[in-house]
Amino acid sequence: MIDIHSHILPGLDDGPATLEECVAMVRVAAAGGTTDIVASPHANLDFQFNSPLVDERLAELVSACGPAPRIYRGCDFHLTYDNIQDALAHPETYTINRRNYLLVEFSDLLISRSAGDILLRMRQAGIIPVITHPERNWLLQQRLGLLENWVAGGCCLQVTAQSLLGRFGREARDFGWLLLRRNLAQFVASDAHDPEDRTPRLDLAYREIAGKLGAAWAERLLVDNPRAALEGRVLEWESAPGPPPRRKWFQFWR
Repeated sequence: MIDIHSHILPGLDDGPATLEECVAMVRVAAAGGTTDIVASPHANLDFQFNSPLVDERLAELVSACGPAPRIYRGCDFHLTYDNIQDALAHPETYTINRRNYLLVEFSDLLISRSAGDILLRMRQAGIIPVITHPERNWLLQQRLGLLENWVAGGCCLQVTAQSLLGRFGREARDFGWLLLRRNLAQFVASDAHDPEDRTPRLDLAYREIAGKLGAAWAERLLVDNPRAALEGRVLEWESAPGPPPRRKWFQFWR
């Protein structure tokens, strides 16, 4: 499996503080079957994204962990003015593996009216925004139509693995499964922050998805689409499994 969203670099954000914790997280990921993982520290008003320092910490982690799993750089990107301008001018600073997919996290307090225009500017610049954990954002939970429009416009959605298992509450769990069942989510990732609670394990979610929606869905969300993001390829929608039969609303929400 391939994890496109994790906080596994030491001392850069609200993830692990020490290299030892980071190594422990990588070991947990590998034990769960993760072969590739993207280190994506925050770039927001609380945590400055220092690109040379990211490279330095990434090299230290790779040196400490060895060749498996393979570790790549990325960014958990917030839509501040300075971030947006720099990303449009230098997308490879923030994108996954310096290609064209960009993890975009929205605030829990406000969804700007200009958000759609910003995402469109990114698409026009060749960047593919990947909206991270919309199922955990209570504002986006109320805006399913907006998410549908963004996906129709070329954006992607990434659901957190632990959301599907109930770690972030019933609302996040149910909305996450709704996004999957409506064929709106393209990725499932860990958004890991530590080795014990918000861990980088993906295998449990893989099994849950395979059991409910089929193995082809689990492969698409946790292997095929993430590999395309690492390589900067367009997702192969035509080869993706079609959406499963929709359950009646009173069945789904039980």
